[in-house]
Amino acid sequence: MEEQTSYELLQKIDSPDDLRKLSAEALPEVCHELREMIVDELSHNPGHLGSNLGTIELTVAIHYTFDTPYDRIVWDVGHQAYGHKILTGRRDRFHTNRKLNGLCPFPSPAESEYDTFTCGHASNSISAALGMAVAAAKKKETGRHVVAVIGDGSMSGGLAFEGLNNVSSIPNDLLIILNDNNMAIDRSVGGMKQYLLNLHTSEGYNRFRNMLARKLYKWGILNDERSKSLLRFNNSLKSILMQQQNIFEGLNIRYFGPVDGHDVGSLVRVLKEIKDMKGPKLLHVHTRKGKGYKPAEEAATIWHAPGLFDKDTGERIVKDPAGIPPLYQDVFGNTLLELARQNDKIVGVTPAMPTGCSMNILMKAMPDRAFDVGIAEGHAVTFSGGMAKEGLLPFCNIYSSFMQRAYDNVIHDVAIQQLNVVLCLDRAGLVGEDGPTHHGAFDLAYLRPIPNLTISSPYDEHELRRLMYTAQLPNQGPFVIRYPRGRGVKVDWKCPLEAVETGKGRKLKDGNDLAVITLGPIGNVAEKAIDRAEKEKHSIAHYDLRFLKPLDEDMLHEIGRKFARILTVEDGALKGGMGSAILEFMSDNGYAPHVKRLGIPDRFVQHGAVKELHEICGLDEASIYQTIIQLLDK
Repeated sequence: MEEQTSYELLQKIDSPDDLRKLSAEALPEVCHELREMIVDELSHNPGHLGSNLGTIELTVAIHYTFDTPYDRIVWDVGHQAYGHKILTGRRDRFHTNRKLNGLCPFPSPAESEYDTFTCGHASNSISAALGMAVAAAKKKETGRHVVAVIGDGSMSGGLAFEGLNNVSSIPNDLLIILNDNNMAIDRSVGGMKQYLLNLHTSEGYNRFRNMLARKLYKWGILNDERSKSLLRFNNSLKSILMQQQNIFEGLNIRYFGPVDGHDVGSLVRVLKEIKDMKGPKLLHVHTRKGKGYKPAEEAATIWHAPGLFDKDTGERIVKDPAGIPPLYQDVFGNTLLELARQNDKIVGVTPAMPTGCSMNILMKAMPDRAFDVGIAEGHAVTFSGGMAKEGLLPFCNIYSSFMQRAYDNVIHDVAIQQLNVVLCLDRAGLVGEDGPTHHGAFDLAYLRPIPNLTISSPYDEHELRRLMYTAQLPNQGPFVIRYPRGRGVKVDWKCPLEAVETGKGRKLKDGNDLAVITLGPIGNVAEKAIDRAEKEKHSIAHYDLRFLKPLDEDMLHEIGRKFARILTVEDGALKGGMGSAILEFMSDNGYAPHVKRLGIPDRFVQHGAVKELHEICGLDEASIYQTIIQLLDK
């Protein structure tokens, strides 16, 4: 790419009002500068690259055509909205994107009036936008347009279909823009993906129909009620003539497209033509993930969020020197394949995250035993339950924050029947730069009340392998394993696959003055704090709980009888989490120690590096050490 430093047009755009002052002929250059700026910034400040490069022209066309922020633009999957941020007054702060106290990683109403709704998770835009459209009508806010921009695989989510169904059944003028790039993070899968690839409708036909409809309304021949009947007849006739059924028009949603999502002039013309049409409508836009930057176009999955890279050569700067521990996800992926080779009942399930959770390792080696179900977390769990009911053993891997979307499925379709499903919760705890929509803060608290679940968290890579091995043994029932984003602590991570006793923790170190109880990898941080305190002649015991459910009651009775002071440390929400479980046990059994709990506080934690967020929440080594000393002084 050519070096670009001045951004002559972008420097004059402090809001969409400034963009709308430009001539339509200037828009391609605006797109060029936006694309250059994003590539330049993300080369040294990592973020989501491919999706944002694919929506440049669409973003410019939307803000050029609609009167934002009065007109509401609801983004789906916020990692495609960097261009939106830059055009809406955040250009000069874009270098702070995803950094502590900087711009949010995804659109946030708390940050800008142009960000109309939270959009860290997929598939919610149609429902939210429909609510806004209905509210605008009820409040008689005439002339307010509402647009939902959905894409990057989000149409496979059940909530999107629920929204579409409701759009078709109540009066509204919503515009849905389907950004169809055939991708989520990995390549999109499923029937909807194939349907969209094959869907074609004549643009000339649509132009003629729109012109005729406007004239019929003007002449008084057509009204809203007649229009609905005519639309149904018209859609049926078109399906017969074109030998193709259109799912959107089958729902009485006017369909336009597909159109080239990288022709900004055409996008502006189409949007102007359809923006004031009455009734719900969908514009199908074809885009290419990574558009305009060759490396990202050729390897969209890798360049979804590539980390640091040389923008001129396209070489990714991977800081993975030899002799460092592996990522927890890679330990999971390699261990799953190892187990699958030993146990022919094992299958893998993931909702559109095979690379992110490393299930691609099983997919490559045994493609018939791994299933990417698309962005559909609830379905992933129930699908796993169905296979388990018939004797298979699914390892269903879903990011902790995304598992929130499958809560009822866990209860109704797995736990009640005590099915042998292994729920692997990747990205548990504070995840870093993706912020509050992605922190895996709540899984311990929301899963703990559910009967029949086993809930575990490994201290390190060896423990992850042992828990995975234990989970696939016969008659374990629903078995949860949660582990964090990032690297473990052991370079030599491979160990023999052997079982641990379900519901049994470990005493890692004996002591007399204070008991520290930890759950999961955060215990390694606590271990360092304990070592530091012990150098000052304190005697501190360290227990790895290992299982939140069932609790190791023998170990807890030992702690309750011996210690007057207890510190619990967890990388999860304090409200209802592991520390709460310890307090409940001590109270229920007549023990009255002074219990201090460390964990994620009762607020949504912002984005930033994991180390920074641990410091803010008091979960870093120094904070844990200070808490230990304060407890010992009491």
